[in-house]
Amino acid sequence: MAEDLNITTSTDKTEQYITLIPQIEALLYGEPDLVANLANICAALKEQFKWFWVGFYLVKNNELVLGPFQGPVACTRIALGKGVCGSAWQQAKTLVVPDVDAFPGHIACSSLSRSEIVIPVFHNNEVVAVLDVDSELLDQFNETDALYLEQIVKLIKF
Repeated sequence: MAEDLNITTSTDKTEQYITLIPQIEALLYGEPDLVANLANICAALKEQFKWFWVGFYLVKNNELVLGPFQGPVACTRIALGKGVCGSAWQQAKTLVVPDVDAFPGHIACSSLSRSEIVIPVFHNNEVVAVLDVDSELLDQFNETDALYLEQIVKLIKF
């Protein structure tokens, strides 16, 4: 596939995901390099949705370490159970946070982040990474985002 996306201008989230997912699948098809694939997923999501920050943290030596991302500089390491990312990793479940200031122990990598969704990435039933998405708007994410972002991370081959 050409490294170009067909960005839909629809305001319907479901339609945006339905248009984007096959394009992400095409970007990943035949590419074995994990970093390249994570980077393209971040770029595709950021380009389609214009979110503030989109990136992956990888589990390394019992902590999350910053991986490919799109957006401003970010926290480099996050401990298990700390912040939204560390909590999603520890609980092995997607966390949707409408207001990060109301999340106990939120790690503010940027004061501009207002809402967040974190999706664990599994390999052999273990969390090996998390996809972290931040918005500068409150209440940006919902169950639609959770559903489709969970489908997207299942495309990743670790």
